[in-house]
Amino acid sequence: MTLVAMPVYDGAMLFEAAIVLEIFGADRSHLTDPWYEFAVCGPRDARLGGLLRVDTPQHGLDVLAHADTVIVPSCDDIEADPPGDLLDALRAAYRRGARIASLCTGSFVLAAAGLLDGRPAATHWLHAARLAERYPHVHVNADVLYTHDGQILTAAGKAAALDLSLHLVRLDHGAAVANALARILVVPPYRAGGQAQYIAAPVPARSGDGFTALQDWALDRLHEPLTVQDLAARAGMSTRHLTRLFHQSTGLTPLRWLHVQRIRRAQELLETTDTPVERIAVHAGMGTATTLRRHFSRAVGVPPDTYRRTFRGAGDS
Repeated sequence: MTLVAMPVYDGAMLFEAAIVLEIFGADRSHLTDPWYEFAVCGPRDARLGGLLRVDTPQHGLDVLAHADTVIVPSCDDIEADPPGDLLDALRAAYRRGARIASLCTGSFVLAAAGLLDGRPAATHWLHAARLAERYPHVHVNADVLYTHDGQILTAAGKAAALDLSLHLVRLDHGAAVANALARILVVPPYRAGGQAQYIAAPVPARSGDGFTALQDWALDRLHEPLTVQDLAARAGMSTRHLTRLFHQSTGLTPLRWLHVQRIRRAQELLETTDTPVERIAVHAGMGTATTLRRHFSRAVGVPPDTYRRTFRGAGDS
């Protein structure tokens, strides 16, 4: 069973810590068994969010020596030096090979431990400039939801903690489990962002303004050579009017939306089936494997075969 440990400390923020507790600390064995073993560790009476005290953490920081994954919640004072014993424990966990993630301004804790030197890192956009200024060896990227570089992962502000946490579940248990958990949490399994290999193609939010039925109709026909004219005819309006309203509803043109959905369909099939790439190209409406490989590599950052090995391997392990 994978052990996930969350160190708490004075100044740790409540919101991100609660996300970690909800995803990794709750019993989700109905999704996959075994789920995670979860531990909260740190000093007695650590204050979270300036509101609550953790009276009896389950463990001291020594548990990090055995954790498979360590998730550091955000801190409320980015100028304060993190506790020295926490930094030492994080360095030791990293040297041992643990996967270490930070949420929001928790990146300042990882940076203080030297774990972000020479790596890409995300943090809340309000504090990205300060992170780069204070730790010049960190490659701060303010435009992504999270980063994943080897053992180290960092999430951007607040709700991006959900994105990163679902990403970890997806790596450990596969896409189907992560998607099922996202449905329970009533959040999208993927959101738009960078780190193309690890953040799946965006699924634009549906506005409930009449386009839901049209989108569902198109999703059932991704294998067909759909055009804007086809969509307009289905919606009963001109192509110009459709394009204008579609962009207002989804933020994308109709053809761009179709392309995004075809990439996502290919990702799902690569993750969940052994269907050959040639057949996936047909199912996703890309026609040929050559066309799929070209568009997939451009959108995701790796070719389909590499993507399949990454995510099928992670889910099967």
